[in-house]
Amino acid sequence: MSIVETYRAKTMTAAQAVALIPDAAKMVVGLGVSYPPALMDALADRVRAGNLTGGTLYCMLACPAASKSILSSDLHDRIRHVSLFHGGVERATDALRAGTTQAFVETLPVQFHQIPRILTENLRADTLFTTVSPMDADGCFSLGTNTDYALAVARSGARLVVEVNPAMPTVHGDCKIPLSAVAAIVENDAPLLQIPALPRTPNDEAIGAIIAEMVEDGACLQMGIGAVPDAVCAALMNHRHLGIHTELLTPGLVGLIRAGAVDNSRKAILPGRSVFTFAMGDQDLYDFLHDNPTLAAHPVEYVNAPHIIAQNDRVISVNATIQVDLSGACNSEYMNGRQYSGTGGQLDFVRGAYASKGGRSIIACHSTAAKGKVSRIVPWLDGPVTTPRTDTHIIVTEYGWADMKGKTLSQRARALIAIAHPDFREELERAAFERRLF
Repeated sequence: MSIVETYRAKTMTAAQAVALIPDAAKMVVGLGVSYPPALMDALADRVRAGNLTGGTLYCMLACPAASKSILSSDLHDRIRHVSLFHGGVERATDALRAGTTQAFVETLPVQFHQIPRILTENLRADTLFTTVSPMDADGCFSLGTNTDYALAVARSGARLVVEVNPAMPTVHGDCKIPLSAVAAIVENDAPLLQIPALPRTPNDEAIGAIIAEMVEDGACLQMGIGAVPDAVCAALMNHRHLGIHTELLTPGLVGLIRAGAVDNSRKAILPGRSVFTFAMGDQDLYDFLHDNPTLAAHPVEYVNAPHIIAQNDRVISVNATIQVDLSGACNSEYMNGRQYSGTGGQLDFVRGAYASKGGRSIIACHSTAAKGKVSRIVPWLDGPVTTPRTDTHIIVTEYGWADMKGKTLSQRARALIAIAHPDFREELERAAFERRLF
């Protein structure tokens, strides 16, 4: 058969596609923007009808539509949900089960660059549902905004069920899957998930300015999502010869490319191209991604591998945290007694950036939370250690920055108290004495 005939033979309705899935399947769904709504609606209908039992669904940053579909509360006892990184949907569904003995969404702690191996070797996932761009003339689909773990699962021999969406951009890089690997195709023209920019506060701008002063021309950037990374990008517009090697491609980073601040000329890894593993933002970002040869999407086991990151000089990694204790350890994923997000790629880039020649790993946070009632610099963490104190490099708040490297525990505590909110410094000093740091 020709490519066109093969495509047509594999094209079916969403209900027909999910009917291919056996009981007790280990299913993986695309992250964020690549969440396939038609397929997940059909899967939810099948589970709700009792025609698919014993299944497990592995997900990461589920699309908001999932809350009325496969992550609907009425399915909590019919399909097992395992989160690799919580977003708003996972947090909300967990809250529905607060006080019960079993969480609706289970948490799998894992560093982002290890997820492909976990899914393919340890868990042996047998099915991938994801959104792809329309097929090209060579009979391949681009994974578009989300190469991340999807490529490894697609290449593992798992059953590959794709939702072809003309809104999904075609992206360059190591991010394509051939028609021959696909078990079923569902066509669905639907708007992509949009993430509006958060308004920046004076504290965000202050932190952004502090970090921007640490960035030299020719540095290689990794930025997380949110108001602080956006403020950093805004403060870097007059820099030159910057590079991008990032887990997440954001509108802030695209703004630097458009401003001419980024040309990737000083990078060792794929010079001339901005490297990322997934993208999330607004329609302008998705339009910029489409068929853009200056961008390269690669799998997360490559992009986030610390030894790969470190091959670029002067890597500047900027990530956020929820709490920093007086020794420099960071809890970036747990809040109010529940899982808030996940380990993600923070530790990947903390280690990769510090191993880079001239690199700096920066973890930023406001000095307070809860409208100034709670200090983010604390005597002890309330949750798990996302970044160990031995790995932490630079901590930044709106009151300045503190370098943890080469400092004793007592020196670290003093440096962190100095950038805490003034209202909490005396309390933190007492706690430091109680911890016998002073």
